[in-house]
Amino acid sequence: MEQAAQRIHTKTINPSILYYGTPVVLLTTLNEDETVNISPISSSWALGDCLVLGLGLGGKAIENIERHPECVLNIPSPSLWENVERLAPLTGKQPVPEGKKQLGFTYKKDKYGSSGLTPAPSEGVKPTRILECPLQIEATVKHIRIPAHSPDFAIVETQAVHVHAHKEIVLGENHIDPSKWSPLIYNFRHYFGLGEQLAKTYRAEIIVHLFFQQNERRSQQCKVLQLPM
Repeated sequence: MEQAAQRIHTKTINPSILYYGTPVVLLTTLNEDETVNISPISSSWALGDCLVLGLGLGGKAIENIERHPECVLNIPSPSLWENVERLAPLTGKQPVPEGKKQLGFTYKKDKYGSSGLTPAPSEGVKPTRILECPLQIEATVKHIRIPAHSPDFAIVETQAVHVHAHKEIVLGENHIDPSKWSPLIYNFRHYFGLGEQLAKTYRAEIIVHLFFQQNERRSQQCKVLQLPM
């Protein structure tokens, strides 16, 4: 510990943002005329089937989910960063809110056309999925809360109802292969992909073990029943 204290030096800073590196989400929500809005967001986390989003107030996304509590979290890969960036200066709000107008935002209703992305029908919610995104999570909105200490954004709790994944990143039946999947990361307002794998956690070892156990069990059943594998 003493060696670390001598080697590592810190500095107290006051950054204007704390986007310390989270996946980009293209959030699709339903407009009042049942067209679909796409909002790029970078504040989200997941635990079980609960996905929590941070949404700025005054935008189209929060307006839409307050009226129609469904959405799709579309997770782009690094190769889609240009499509994401095409959406960055656009808003689905008309008229453009004054704060966004000062930042150079312009109104655009057809976000799919502007981004060059493709809609796909969802299974359990009305907002469409984005076909090019390797992960697409349909969700229902369960709770919206505006924190008293920071009244400019909403904390939105959602529950996943259907998960779609490109076949090439799926391992077995229900697992994502982390060696084949890399989300687009928003790192202090810069786009990054993931680097090389460093290691895997204890729980990843358990999942892999269970996966091979299930495959071995199925193989034995097929041999007994003389079924094709």
